Amino acid sequence: MRVNDVCPGPVETDLWLGPGGVASVVAAAAGTDPETVRATVAGATVTGRFSRPDEVADLVLLLASERTANVTGSSFTIDGGLVTTL
Repeated sequence: MRVNDVCPGPVETDLWLGPGGVASVVAAAAGTDPETVRATVAGATVTGRFSRPDEVADLVLLLASERTANVTGSSFTIDGGLVTTL
């Protein structure tokens, strides 16, 4: 059995951008608006944007495929460079 994990950062979904999503909650706590939170978080990434759901899905599909049959025990961060690692 192979086990890998996918660690997405901000993704363009309702979890982040919808009503009551992370951007709304953070905005309310910070006294700002959700669009400002979204722009600030996106601006903190190397790519300057949130990941798209299809990009996360593509990574999951790749890891589930035979192309990566010998990859196991690994974590894959997909966050546009928000969290910098060595």
